[in-house]
Amino acid sequence: MGKGKKVSIIGAGNVGATVAYSLAMKGVCHEIVLRDRNIDVARGKALDMSQAANAARMHTLVYVAEDASDMAGSDVVVITAGSPRKPGMSRDDLLIINAEITKEVVQDVKEHAPDAVIIMVSNPLDVMTYVALKESGFPKERVLGMAGILDSARMAHFIHEKIGYGAGQIRASVMGGHGDDMVPLPKFST
Repeated sequence: MGKGKKVSIIGAGNVGATVAYSLAMKGVCHEIVLRDRNIDVARGKALDMSQAANAARMHTLVYVAEDASDMAGSDVVVITAGSPRKPGMSRDDLLIINAEITKEVVQDVKEHAPDAVIIMVSNPLDVMTYVALKESGFPKERVLGMAGILDSARMAHFIHEKIGYGAGQIRASVMGGHGDDMVPLPKFST
């Protein structure tokens, strides 16, 4: 991403806010838009992040989307919106609820940011990525799921915990869908 880029993040919960904060602190984009059904929470987080970016001497502006049209011109839209898993729920239990949320959000992206790349984060991730692909009609190169990097990072962290050193230097690989059926590949870890 270049410094003139705009990123919209749909869902200002823990994951969405962390993504926004990371982008703001690295200064990799010029504008970050937070959109959440709880606009007051999103507004507060956006203000905190803008001020933190300023203190860090970054030029990133973080603001809240009052309306879906505020994502207009986004280069990337990260979708974290959805119902979280509650104790005892599988990712698949979220399928119907989050598919409806994804369809609604993707319609907004289609209307207001038709040239954006969509990065799906909502669970069950593989299915939500497929829903976003079909609902958007975007080319497959512009609708991505983020599980591979997350699952590989988690495996690297578990290796670090086990051996007690190498934080940030361990590379691990995981294959398959994001969920209970993924397969760790320890022979490809370094």
